[in-house]
Amino acid sequence: MSLKKVFILDTNVLLNNPLSIYKFEEHDVVIPISVIEEIDTFKKELSDIGRNARELSRILDRLRTKGMLSSGIPLFDDRKDGGNLFVYLGHNMEILPELLEDSTDNHILAIGLTMQKQFGEEREVIIITKDSNLRIKADAFGINSEDFEADKIDKTSSGYTGVTEVGVPATVINDFYTKNEITISHDELNPNEFIILRDENDSDQYVYGVYDKADDVIRMLEPQSEGVWGIYPRNIEQTFALEALLDDNIKLVTLSGPAGTGKTLLAIAAGLSKCTDEDEYHKLLVSRPIFPLGKDIGFLPGDLEEKLNPWMQPIYDNLELLLNGGMSSSQKRFSRSYQELINQGMLAVEPLTYIRGRSIPNQYFIVDESQNLTPHEIKTILTRAGEGTKIILTGDPYQIDNPYLDTFNNGLSYIIQRFRGERIAAHINLRRGERSELATLAADLL
Repeated sequence: MSLKKVFILDTNVLLNNPLSIYKFEEHDVVIPISVIEEIDTFKKELSDIGRNARELSRILDRLRTKGMLSSGIPLFDDRKDGGNLFVYLGHNMEILPELLEDSTDNHILAIGLTMQKQFGEEREVIIITKDSNLRIKADAFGINSEDFEADKIDKTSSGYTGVTEVGVPATVINDFYTKNEITISHDELNPNEFIILRDENDSDQYVYGVYDKADDVIRMLEPQSEGVWGIYPRNIEQTFALEALLDDNIKLVTLSGPAGTGKTLLAIAAGLSKCTDEDEYHKLLVSRPIFPLGKDIGFLPGDLEEKLNPWMQPIYDNLELLLNGGMSSSQKRFSRSYQELINQGMLAVEPLTYIRGRSIPNQYFIVDESQNLTPHEIKTILTRAGEGTKIILTGDPYQIDNPYLDTFNNGLSYIIQRFRGERIAAHINLRRGERSELATLAADLL
């Protein structure tokens, strides 16, 4: 049996996930008292960070009924081999060089060095932090440190695009055209995964479909003869994306890809079509995080709409493009302002700040820039979905503003991997920029 380890948790880990203290199984968890003090400064914030700070305080308050936190409290009542939680009361700053300031990060370093000397080779001491600079400093002092891995996806399975290409004989393609569906032998296709069947002897000959998990067949996609609010797919990934966005049986669609690939525009166009033309949903709700999520916007001048404009302008830009004819100047039947749809109750553009506690039934709900959300925040959003609601998550996992998220632990990547095997979910990775020739060249060359 391996020796018990000691994990020292940083403030950002606990604020990101207050249940993180339970993720270390049989090993012991240490929270420095200065971390408790730092968390206390966030308790009054009306944000997810503030709520997580309050939740952690409630958890620790319940645990202290078992005894003194500084002496160690069992984290699990139902297992004898579970770890203990300790609140560490001191920090010997004299163990660090004088040039280091008196801060929570350096308190954690001092505690790590102290515990390393205390345990020697008997137990491994590891600092858990989402702060890369603290991990760098820990390494300089010879202390093991790691990011919090519980919410990270498996890096080896992070390349799911939602599309698979298969080489087949020409006879298979002919049968597909005749029967509109086909069964082929292929390893581990996911529900609603899009398939390109390409002729083995002629790469220019291909046909595409979507995998129906229930019947274990690939069904041919019906060609879209009409655009969606003036928008026509410009490449095969956009064709697949529109198919998923317009399929009412798919309740969760994730669209990833770099800027200019059409993620937000396609999602809003499909939402307008479903809500106004087909009347499938009561309302189109479009939202994006005000980074950081939940940040109070009260300090900005103006009314609520004026406060939100800096964050929501990209959504308004897409709405104006669609409502004034999309890509075709001849389709002026759409020529009206989005304010008209808002006044009619068919469209709402809101920040994610106030999503907690709401129930959202029968709505087409688009969350833009979702790569800036944590897995916990994404869970909060998805659990708001009421009966008949469809949720679209768009974003680029390689353009993250949150300093504690990366390509592998952001909410969008997390959901893509967790839902890839579910029959009500679909994912498409859009790769080709279609905003303009200049934008595409800039993305490729710069």
